[in-house]
Amino acid sequence: MPTYRVSEAETARYHEDGYLIVPGLFAAEEMDLLLKIAKADREMNREARELNRGEKRNFEKDKLIQVRDASGAQTKLWLSNDLEAGVYSAIVRSRRIVETMEKLVGDEVYHYHHKMMLKEPRVGGAWEWHQDYGYWYDNGCLFPDMASCMIAVDRATRENGCLQVIRGSHRMGRVSHGLSGSQTGADMERVNAALARMENVYVELNPGDALFFHGNTLHRSDRNESDRPRWSLICCYNARRNDPYKDSHHPRYSPLEKWDDARVLETAREQWAQLEASATR
Repeated sequence: MPTYRVSEAETARYHEDGYLIVPGLFAAEEMDLLLKIAKADREMNREARELNRGEKRNFEKDKLIQVRDASGAQTKLWLSNDLEAGVYSAIVRSRRIVETMEKLVGDEVYHYHHKMMLKEPRVGGAWEWHQDYGYWYDNGCLFPDMASCMIAVDRATRENGCLQVIRGSHRMGRVSHGLSGSQTGADMERVNAALARMENVYVELNPGDALFFHGNTLHRSDRNESDRPRWSLICCYNARRNDPYKDSHHPRYSPLEKWDDARVLETAREQWAQLEASATR
């Protein structure tokens, strides 16, 4: 079982670049079981409801959502504000993520939401350039003291549409956002100016590798043009001091119980055994 504690040098690099890559944050068995569970989960495999342009999502009713990019290509995501029993919650609560987040954000953090991104072979659409705080801002969060941890479940490459980040773009502050397809995208005049001055980094990851990134870091991904899927789990956190001043579809502050890292594998093994047993009945 991997153990990880972020160093001072890595923390400094995160604040300079707006992101931090941690190879091997999760073990191969943890990712193998997560992928098996995700594919067996009936919530993940039910018919996706397409999100139309400008339509507001009802996260209390819809977990699996299909989103179009500017060209009309579709990508699916499964999102939850809740920490129900199972491997997703064990990962969200794991010390290797939560304590890293607290070091990077500089405060106690709580679970904002988590989502599985399902970019299927040949059909998985692009995600337009955006900042997460570009739309979390509208949820009553006064400051960009928010961050995400993206875990590669499948191998992520340029060919299957890996995430791209603009190094140092978090220092630009929040950029104006508007609709691009059925997605929320950043002002491309600003994005193009940033790309002329800063590095566009293709974040290629092996299963179990993780990317921590700031709420104001500009990021996107291309369509999946390969024959291989790219699934990833993204765990999003907000600082306690940044508790929203109003209610929204994402939660306000409540203490997050941290779990020892060993519980991820324990939970995944138990959940998969239960799924296998139910399948034979």
